[in-house]
Amino acid sequence: MTEKLVRPAITRLKPYIPGKPIEEVKRELGLDDVIKLASNENPLGPSPRAVQAMRKCLKDVRLYPDNECYHLKRKLAQRLGFPPEQVLVGRGSDEIIHMIGLAFLEKGDEVLIPSHPFVLYEFTGTLMDAELVRVPLREYRYDLEAMAERIGPRTKLAFIGNPNNPTGTIITHDELVRFLDRLGDQGIVVLDEAYYEYAEDAAYPRSLELVKEGRNVIVLRTFSKIYALAGLRIGYGVARPELAAALAKVREPFNVSTVAQAAALASLEDGFQVERSLKINRRGKKYLYRELKRLKLKYVPTEANFIFVDCGRDALEVARELLRRGVIVRADPAFGYPTHFRVTVGKPAQNRRFIAALKEVLA
Repeated sequence: MTEKLVRPAITRLKPYIPGKPIEEVKRELGLDDVIKLASNENPLGPSPRAVQAMRKCLKDVRLYPDNECYHLKRKLAQRLGFPPEQVLVGRGSDEIIHMIGLAFLEKGDEVLIPSHPFVLYEFTGTLMDAELVRVPLREYRYDLEAMAERIGPRTKLAFIGNPNNPTGTIITHDELVRFLDRLGDQGIVVLDEAYYEYAEDAAYPRSLELVKEGRNVIVLRTFSKIYALAGLRIGYGVARPELAAALAKVREPFNVSTVAQAAALASLEDGFQVERSLKINRRGKKYLYRELKRLKLKYVPTEANFIFVDCGRDALEVARELLRRGVIVRADPAFGYPTHFRVTVGKPAQNRRFIAALKEVLA
């Protein structure tokens, strides 16, 4: 009986399967010491200023949060060079992706995504009864030329993760501009820049300039990664005024908690949080590249805080063996690469432990 009540689109949704938390692994395997390098979390943790701000605001959690995120929006607007009306704040950038679907997609619209996308791109299109147009990656990168060839009269959205998860690769500014020129005014490009602070390639897109030019681009960023606030679920987006106004209409009231707003604002005021995180990430990448080469393993050079590794065998089995040694990495059939797993760049001791465990597994 209930099947008749459920929308057909819901039956086509694929639930997100997160990596196992540390405590669950300890219980299941009887381990005392487990490190998690599966979810691209910042190993340094949040800014001390953010921790202090969270403690300070706890006394006020009986009250509803600031619905407009007034102070945080204005701080972001000042830093990014936009009026506050063009800045959106959500429960992570994931919520803004959901808002984009609600605001712009109708049944029959087409959504361009990679062949194995971040789950929220696929989820949003499916939920709104849109048609998903899948375009394979080329050498681990978005193939924007191939995506441009798939633009049709019903194309409404194109999702681009940059840097891409799980490969860590980027598209360049020139590639993006050519794609936008092909798309014209008929659709919207959603640039998911969750890891953009880690990207150091000079060719990385100047996405905010494209928004200022009036392009149909929505830039999404997050406090989950380099600011280490993943547990608070807070992210933000920037778009041209007309697009931002449409998204504001579908935003749920009081969608961002008081604690998350306070932590995010304090994080922005800590001028060293990004610098500290980039320093340890650069150091970790250098070490992991060297050790992976010694193990004769291929990997994808990354512009993010994780590395996509080709272990040359069933990655799920390698991940299970690493798990038994107290090291959590991410191997997922949804990646579309059965011999690859993704490992987060951790602290030096965590990176050394990962390499030691990997040597055991491969031996």
